[in-house]
Order: sequence, then C-alpha cells, then structure tokens
Amino acid sequence: MAGFQTHTGKIAVYSADDVDTDRIIPARYLSRVDRSGYGDLLFADVRGDGFPLDAPEADGATILVVGSNFGCGSSREHAVWAIQQAGFVAIVARLPGYSDIFRQNAANCGLLLVELGDGPHGELVSAGSGSEATVDLPEQFVEVGGTRHRFEIGAVVKGQLEAGLDLIGATLVDEAKIDDFEAGWDSFAPDGDTTAGQEASNA
Repeated sequence: MAGFQTHTGKIAVYSADDVDTDRIIPARYLSRVDRSGYGDLLFADVRGDGFPLDAPEADGATILVVGSNFGCGSSREHAVWAIQQAGFVAIVARLPGYSDIFRQNAANCGLLLVELGDGPHGELVSAGSGSEATVDLPEQFVEVGGTRHRFEIGAVVKGQLEAGLDLIGATLVDEAKIDDFEAGWDSFAPDGDTTAGQEASNA
C-alpha cells in the first residue's frame, strides 16, 4: 500500500461521539467474501437526508472529522475498509479519539488517525464540511484556515504509515535478522540428534 506523507483535501465533518463499528459498517455486511465494495456501505443505516456525509459540501471529501471514541464496539477491519473505499485517507478525532482495536486495524490498513484537543478540533468542526485542510504526517500537523495544529503519534505507527507497511511488511523489514536468529537457534526444534529431548522427557 502507498505510504502517507502529506495530503491536502476537503473535510467532511461528522462530529458525533462514540460512533461504533456497527454504525460505520453494519454487521450484516461482514459475511461478504470480497475486500472491495464497502465504500458504498459506509454508515449504511444512518445515511439519508440530514446526514452530514450526504450534504453537498461533503462530496469528494478525503479527510473525515469525527468526535471522540470513534470506532468503539466490536472489532471489524471492514470498518476501516469502508472508510478508505469511500475515499477518506485520514480521520481527525477529538481526544480521546479512538478505540484500541480500531486504531490497530487502521494502522495495519494504512489509514492515518489524528487526535486533537478540544480547541484545535473545534476549529476544524467550525470550518465545516467542504473546507480545505492539510494533514502532514512527517511534521505532525493539521492545517486549516492558515493555522497549524500539531498532533502526536507513536513513532512505530508513524514509520509504518510513512513506509506503507502493514504488520507483515513491518515484520519483514527485519527479515535478515529473523533469518540469522532462526539459523542459530536450535533449542526448540533440533535437527538430527533428539537424544537430549528424549532424556529430558524420561527424567
């Protein structure tokens, strides 16, 4: 997957708190066998007149501004897929922003999660859907209306997102070290002579 550096795009504001994964992608869609086609199902049970993402000014938005505790509830990677396939590359929440499982799923799929305090987050909400914002991961800021708001992110997740690595890819960065370790480690599965293991089991 592509690494994340800097992105400028329109924001869509859906600032409700405690939005759980069943609202993001209803459970009845989890039996699908494909990993595609989820974008049209994002918030399927609450879309319609008056829903913020259906407002004309939110059309084409790529940065989703939400409330706190976004992605709570049951674990489902499909929630992240739906957000990404609907065109969003980053989410900006109000601290405390996200559930732990949703946070991990997002990192593994390359979706940037940003958390801001009340004041900076409120500025994005006040700017409203359709406003332009820039998210800069290397420098760790969100800019809207000419004002930059710094955000914190763990170094490991930051590096993973910048490099475009999922958990397997992040592990394989150290493939040579893993190979060296396995080549010199025989205490668990020794080759050839199993006398030591037999003696241990007979003791």
